[in-house]
Amino acid sequence: MRISTLLANKGSDVATIGGDATVAQAVDELSRHHVGALVVSDDGQTIDGIVSERDVVRKMSESGEAVVHELVSSIMSPTVTTCSPDDDTESLMRIMTERRIRHVPVTVEGRLCGIVSIGDVVKDRIEELEKNRTELIEYITAR
Repeated sequence: MRISTLLANKGSDVATIGGDATVAQAVDELSRHHVGALVVSDDGQTIDGIVSERDVVRKMSESGEAVVHELVSSIMSPTVTTCSPDDDTESLMRIMTERRIRHVPVTVEGRLCGIVSIGDVVKDRIEELEKNRTELIEYITAR
């Protein structure tokens, strides 16, 4: 399945936050949107980085609760793996596994147009396998 099809099914909304926001604000946004990562973007279109629950926890382990007063830009991952709507989910799953990342923003000509999580990719794969299983059972029982 193509990423564009996956986005058509799940939606293309992306939770973003500015790099000048505090980590406390990022935690509030993660909770409010029920997501595991926020794309760091000042304009909602260009990607400056990504900040995840994992980034917050790791920094909290180093700095303690004072981390909530730090800026998102100080804990975000500035190097972001992205994909295109034309990419396929199987390739993306392989990249996510190899790079140990859980969230991949989707871009067109450098502009943010969606985000895919490992959960989205796994759900798609399970649905595909269930469809194949049903088709095989129908084929076998039809004989």
